[in-house]
Amino acid sequence: MNQLGKIKLIKDLRSVWKNEASDFTNWLAEEENLQLLADELDLEISLVQTEANVENFRADILAKESYTGANVIIENQLECTNHDHLGKIITYASGYDAKYIIWIVRDVDEPHIQAINWLNEHTNKEINFFLLKIELWQIGDSAIAPKFQVICRPNEWEKTVKEFIKSEDATKSQNLSYQLWSDFKQYAQQKNPKFRLRTPRLQHWYAVSIGSSDAHIELKTATRENEVACQLYIQDNHELYKFLEGYKAEIEEKLGFPLSWNQQEGRKASYMEIRKKFDLEKDQNTYLPWLFDMVNRFYQCFKPLVKKYK
Repeated sequence: MNQLGKIKLIKDLRSVWKNEASDFTNWLAEEENLQLLADELDLEISLVQTEANVENFRADILAKESYTGANVIIENQLECTNHDHLGKIITYASGYDAKYIIWIVRDVDEPHIQAINWLNEHTNKEINFFLLKIELWQIGDSAIAPKFQVICRPNEWEKTVKEFIKSEDATKSQNLSYQLWSDFKQYAQQKNPKFRLRTPRLQHWYAVSIGSSDAHIELKTATRENEVACQLYIQDNHELYKFLEGYKAEIEEKLGFPLSWNQQEGRKASYMEIRKKFDLEKDQNTYLPWLFDMVNRFYQCFKPLVKKYK
């Protein structure tokens, strides 16, 4: 029998991150580490900047929720929670009209748990406060690994979509779309994709992040038409659309098929897409591989180009 190692908690965070601002914040701002945090919260977060000014203060990290473009404030504290930082996160949230406020700490005092829970209960439903502990763990002499532990999150955050599906509010179309995204996620997980698979929602679209708040891959269903689509969806950046349009020939050659390019005057969003008809209630063995193939091609094609635009 193989000998098992013992897992131990590294209590001194400053043995790894000596300085909160220059070490921990810069570490967290790296794409793979921000993704660790996003995975824990079931969000898609992309960095805007570190040390973002708000009057006489500086928020540790200003980011965007990739699909909606909503502002995200992240405040780090390699100490126990205190009133000073509680006040700061509220100041930063108001200064940037943030919809997601994330407070990461070493330890938590009970009054601050109560305060964050109170804020989640009494603020607008669009405002979401999260309180997390950052921990360091090690097995034997292995490399030290970070772990986020969620202490507080919005009240409705853990409600499953399945519970809503059982209600009268869910239409047949919504049920079909949700089932399709659930099946797609299960299918894609077996392929070990490079892209992250988010939790399915009760909606006709399913988004896949490419690490940018300006654009993401979006799968869509039109259940009445028995049609699915794969898009690169650009939230509100016509310059990015024009930039990508300049690579149209290279993009379509790399993808292996032409796209429908859509930019309409007076509308913020723009996109380029491919559509295909399937019997969504019968052709699962056909449309799931097609969707996965499309996302994979879009991801490999557009991710480096959007990064180049930045």
